[in-house]
Amino acid sequence: MNTEKSATPYRCGRVVLIGRPNVGKSTLLNALIGARLSIVSAKPQTTRHRIVGIATREDAQIVFIDTPGLHRSGGRALNRHINRVARQAPEDADLIVHVVDARRWNEEDEAVWQLIAAHAAPKLLVLNKVDLIEDKARLLPLAAELTRERDYAGVHYVCARRQHGLAALLDDIAARLPEGPAAFEEDELTDRSERFLAAELVREQLMVQLSAELPYATTVEIERFEEDGAMARIAAAIWVEREGQKAIVVGKAGERLKAIGTAARIRMEKLFGRKVFLQLWVKVRENWSDDEAALKRLGHDG
Repeated sequence: MNTEKSATPYRCGRVVLIGRPNVGKSTLLNALIGARLSIVSAKPQTTRHRIVGIATREDAQIVFIDTPGLHRSGGRALNRHINRVARQAPEDADLIVHVVDARRWNEEDEAVWQLIAAHAAPKLLVLNKVDLIEDKARLLPLAAELTRERDYAGVHYVCARRQHGLAALLDDIAARLPEGPAAFEEDELTDRSERFLAAELVREQLMVQLSAELPYATTVEIERFEEDGAMARIAAAIWVEREGQKAIVVGKAGERLKAIGTAARIRMEKLFGRKVFLQLWVKVRENWSDDEAALKRLGHDG
């Protein structure tokens, strides 16, 4: 028995990833846990839900919580839901990771800081997308400025997309967690169901393939998820707000819908580790994104 190893306390805790929209939180989560769990697109506000990703190491289990980007727009019920999810996340965190685009700090970043400053949990500042900074000498003065009057416990410079700087970040996070046993089994990656993940993977393709036309007017509801031997049979409805939007999603002779389904199915098979039979159709519900009851029924409840 390795006594040195056994004398090292095991740590486990909840780590909230928070920041304004489009700073790379979901890309960072996927890179930290080594799986494409949280959906990613170039559009801000892609994340609408609280997503848990679990990284289990020999010395610690880190329970990451990816949050929607906190933004100033109140707007429709969906926007208010997104902000609610983001604001509630830090309440029971053991550690807060504030993710910032290294190219600029703006008013929305400051609003995130004001939110997390009220919480007692230690806070790490992560400057992401450093690969896009041509003059790397700018990073140290930026970090010095941002930490001068803000109580960050540490600063990390990362490129989540290229997985640069992540090993040091993971080590720092693990060392700051409270001592305690693992909360999940070693092979678990999330507390979310495959049903939930399937809906998210279809929505990801809607964001990727229709981003210029329908960035936020769509959502996905899984109407059937059945196990058929080694295959998952999934039927999903894509909800839009107008008939014209339905025509865009379906595309000429159904080609756009077919492309969305094919790409989503490939993602599902890779994540679930088995074959998937996916059926998609498009339904219209006027103004679903500004209807609190409809949002709850469609799974936008946290």
